Amino acid sequence: MTGSPSPVGSGRPAPVLRWFGERLSLRFDMRVLGTSLMLIACCLAVGAAALTSGRFPLSLAHVVSALFGQAEGDVRMVVVEWRLPRLALGFLLGGALGLSGAIFQSLTRNPLGSPDIIGFSTGSYTGALAVILLFSGGYYETAAGGLAGGMLTAAAVYLLAYRRGVQGFRLIIVGIGVSAMLSAVNAWMIREANLQVAMSAAIWGAGSLNGLGFEQLRPVLVVLLVLVPLALLLSRPMRQLELGDDVARASGVSADRIRLGLIVVGVALTAIVTAAAGPIAFIALTAPQIARRIARTPGTVLLPSALTGSLLLVGADWAAQHAFSVQLPVGVMTVSIGGLCFIWLLIREGRT
Repeated sequence: MTGSPSPVGSGRPAPVLRWFGERLSLRFDMRVLGTSLMLIACCLAVGAAALTSGRFPLSLAHVVSALFGQAEGDVRMVVVEWRLPRLALGFLLGGALGLSGAIFQSLTRNPLGSPDIIGFSTGSYTGALAVILLFSGGYYETAAGGLAGGMLTAAAVYLLAYRRGVQGFRLIIVGIGVSAMLSAVNAWMIREANLQVAMSAAIWGAGSLNGLGFEQLRPVLVVLLVLVPLALLLSRPMRQLELGDDVARASGVSADRIRLGLIVVGVALTAIVTAAAGPIAFIALTAPQIARRIARTPGTVLLPSALTGSLLLVGADWAAQHAFSVQLPVGVMTVSIGGLCFIWLLIREGRT
């Protein structure tokens, strides 16, 4: 294993670790690494606040003893069985949204190219709604419907946007059109349903972590253990695609095959969130842009984007639980916080 500085990517010196005679290498941008560590520290701070606050307030010492299995009774139940799975789901689902947003914004080379805008989240919602309203499906049936809806929507958008390859701007325009049509279908399905089912579907459609526990955490964790390594594996050719298809092909990258693989991974990351907690808006749109500005990189960066998504969702869920006299769905808070962040980004972009 050897190490040497390499001024690539952002133009900053970046140590490179090489193994097996330089056949395997890993480059570290020190500012991206520092940004990631800072975001992890922020996530831990918000997580500590989430575990200690609530109707049954606890000290940090009580939380630590419960996490290490040294607490019994009510303290263990509140920390380990109630608050911990919700916090873990917020961290994982927020990271999935941030990662998915970074992938699609890199593919389209446009900050508006997030799965929220392209319509993949709406497609997942359509699939889940169909299962709830037509088949009265339970949690796992609804999750499967959300996953299938997201994948079918991605296939439709990809095929409609394909003209001797897929260009980012065309993908966004086609995605906006498909999203508008699916939104109309969703509204019609809810209107035609009986009142009780329609209310349940509308509450789920707001996006919420209420009532989720270890039963929902385990399948999400298993799916992400497959998807996240795939995303990291495709990150290097993704960077080459940002330079254009011709440059990517000249460097040995199969542009269409890599793009299709990234779309499948990105859609699956979005669909698993919708399947688990309902559609949660604005995280995928804003997290990559916030992370890019903090890390001061020319393009989106996967790890800081995922950590920013985690921080936004965990923080929004804590605010949804405790900022008002009633508990709100986290989707309502992400729309409010994400909207403010997006306005701030637009103002800052306009000044520069």
